[in-house]
Amino acid sequence: MFFSQQLCLLIGSSIGGAFTKTLFWALTALFLSSLIISVVFAIIPLCYNVLLLAVAMAVSGLAMGIIDTIANIQLVSIYKKDSAIFLQALHFFIGLGALVSPLIADPFISEHCLGSNSTENATEIIHHFRSSFRSPVILTENSPHSEPVEEKANVAYAFWIMALINLPVPIAVFVLMYQEKLLPFCPNSTPRLLDKDELAMETKAPEGTEISEPDDAGFHHGGHGNIFSCCMNGSLRGLPVTFFGIHILGGLVLFMTEGIMGVYAGFVYTYAVSAPMSLHAKMAAYLNCIFWAAVTAGRLVSIPLSYRFRSVHLLVMNLAGVIVTLLLLLILYTNRVFLFVGTTLLGLFISSVFPCLVAYTEDILEYRGCATTVLVTTAGMGEMTLQVLVGSLIQKKGTYSFLVCGLVIGCLGFVFFLSVILCNRIHRNLTGASKKAAMVEAPPAPASEKAAPEQKVAVIQTESNKCDSG
Repeated sequence: MFFSQQLCLLIGSSIGGAFTKTLFWALTALFLSSLIISVVFAIIPLCYNVLLLAVAMAVSGLAMGIIDTIANIQLVSIYKKDSAIFLQALHFFIGLGALVSPLIADPFISEHCLGSNSTENATEIIHHFRSSFRSPVILTENSPHSEPVEEKANVAYAFWIMALINLPVPIAVFVLMYQEKLLPFCPNSTPRLLDKDELAMETKAPEGTEISEPDDAGFHHGGHGNIFSCCMNGSLRGLPVTFFGIHILGGLVLFMTEGIMGVYAGFVYTYAVSAPMSLHAKMAAYLNCIFWAAVTAGRLVSIPLSYRFRSVHLLVMNLAGVIVTLLLLLILYTNRVFLFVGTTLLGLFISSVFPCLVAYTEDILEYRGCATTVLVTTAGMGEMTLQVLVGSLIQKKGTYSFLVCGLVIGCLGFVFFLSVILCNRIHRNLTGASKKAAMVEAPPAPASEKAAPEQKVAVIQTESNKCDSG
């Protein structure tokens, strides 16, 4: 079930960029995908068959992947140089959702759902979970030292509540489409939101400053598309090899860092309850919650930091912090207190790598490549693939290999990031030389074209004088 969701999440991330060609298609895809998630969550409790549940999870994963790619691409395309701040805010809410969702589900899951009676076999436990989706289940625990305990467990309520909580998202997207006059069957006389922003810019602009006219083509994100159309884009011909190297190396960085995040969240509990740490199960369960809380807090803190510091500086600090934290966890592998401290530090450092790297890579490529699509896709691949690899190593070599793998993956990610910086320097030298050559070879502009901007400014000033006199 979870593999089907992760696989379709990867597919959705790969094809999501295809819907960003125009603002209409981007918002339509966001609306339908967010609505599908609510519908799927509502029908999951009605899936009495494992195959049906796997299909439902796959559909939700596909919708989540499309949303992930479109949201990142739209923010980068709209805010460009300032996109790092907004990407941090976007990923803060992603972490907040991952933190809050289990807290919503917890009251509806009985402590005895896993079957405290030692005589229950695996088949009975699975049968209980399947039954708990259908209707309230009364669990009776018989013990020689206590009275029978009756508890109700209805996991279905948790899914229905999450479906209701998600409903404002498609509603908000629909309202945005209405405001942007993208609904032909709903005429709207109010100004578009982007028109209001441009009007505000004209009001604040100093006298004599030329204001570019609004153009619907601005919504067409030239290089952005799905991962396959990016490779076949004719505009990529003639670009230096460093252009493609930045895409590949940036993707490898996120392949490693998102893989670490998925591996740590997935196996820290197994590591904590096993020897030599041997934590109590209830205590070890807090580690996952602490990790996601730290990730959420780190992304919140990174919003003002992105305003004050460049993305490359934040990336160096975060990646170095990830390696140092994993190294200390490896050295102090028997220290229970530092396991909690290290989990917090790792969540703080690794939290903002994704948004910072997306902003940094798009800035290098001047927002004309397919960086966001490639990065989102490779991040999903890393999260899915490395969990399988590390899980198989833990089974063969023991839980200590969990931290060893994390440290090796972190070091590889840092090496790939240094390669991105080196590739960026080479790319700037190559593109700078080509721009100078193009300027030398370009013929001088005709006098009529030079005078055109002055005439445009004069027309704008004349129209403004008419409005004042009116």
